[in-house]
Amino acid sequence: MGWVSRLFDERDTRVRILLLDLSGLLYLVFGPHAGPEPTPLQWLLAVIAFAAALLLHRRPVANLLVQTALLLVASRVIEDVTINQVGASWALLEVTMAARATWMIGAGAALLVAVSATGLAGAPLSAVPPWALRLVVAVGMPVLFGLVIRTSRELARQAEQRAAEQQRRHESDQRAARAAERGAIARELHDVVAHHVASMVLRVGVARHVLPDPDPRVAEVFDDVHRTGTAALADLRGLVAVLRDPDAAGTDAALTAIEPAALPAALQAAVDTAARAGLTVDAEIDPAVGAVDAVRGLAVLRLTQEALTNVAKHAGASAHARLRVAVRDGDLEWEVRDDGGGTPPAAVPSGGHGLTGMRERVEVLGGRLSAGPAEGGWRVHTTLPAAGPA
Repeated sequence: MGWVSRLFDERDTRVRILLLDLSGLLYLVFGPHAGPEPTPLQWLLAVIAFAAALLLHRRPVANLLVQTALLLVASRVIEDVTINQVGASWALLEVTMAARATWMIGAGAALLVAVSATGLAGAPLSAVPPWALRLVVAVGMPVLFGLVIRTSRELARQAEQRAAEQQRRHESDQRAARAAERGAIARELHDVVAHHVASMVLRVGVARHVLPDPDPRVAEVFDDVHRTGTAALADLRGLVAVLRDPDAAGTDAALTAIEPAALPAALQAAVDTAARAGLTVDAEIDPAVGAVDAVRGLAVLRLTQEALTNVAKHAGASAHARLRVAVRDGDLEWEVRDDGGGTPPAAVPSGGHGLTGMRERVEVLGGRLSAGPAEGGWRVHTTLPAAGPA
């Protein structure tokens, strides 16, 4: 039915009128007629109707008035008024489809009823069908068909608006999720950098006090480094204040920096937490991960926590998960895979943005996250390059 919807589209009025005029022309030339062959007067009224329909295809009310007037004239001077009757009925159909107010439809239908009844009143009963049937065909059907098309257009418009609104809402949610994840990464980056800067400032201060009678130039350098590091810490704290939630600052584990050497133990702690929730997790953690930089190490820890949480949420407590973290030529490879727990992954809906946040975190570090069904369960995998993003 796609071609029907296209034919009665609001933008294709000219095409409809052209097809209507063509069918009327074929009727005059080849079709069966109610009386003798078309007379010159019948041709004249038909051509005027064809031309008026084309010229007024964007003004349905004016076209209805012209076609109704031609029908009134035709009913008085010619026997076969089929062309003018169809033209007036089609004009009423166009008005019904395009009218901005309901009263316009009623007024147009009443006008056509009056003109059609006037024409029928002067004709012999044997030459026309019963009045009621003729009026139903000439007036009722165009109005009914027009209302159906009008309703279909409105429903289609509402469906498009809902789809557009849903798309905008989805994009807004995605942007919000990405912004939230960027904020979390910024807070974590602050903690990592602040941790190391504070350590350097502390060591410089210690060196300044333990060195016996240092050279004044060396002491000046130490003091300058100490002042610079202290100022940097103050700037970091001021900048992160706009990102950190004061109510959650003391409780959010994502705001705590982690020493690289402690990463294997932190990953094992995440596995133990998942196990206490009922999951069975096999962990394969390369001891070399303890030598990676703090930023990638913290990212892997957060990815592991999020992935195991998703396994528990979507596959259930009966699922069997496998964690693999390894270092290959400086690149950090990470993977979490589950068996689905007997539930197909696509059967469990999700309205969260966990994957969006994980993907954002990985892309910041120059990697690419892949996630999808695998062997009855779900697999999430990424490789964090040693060089970081270009």
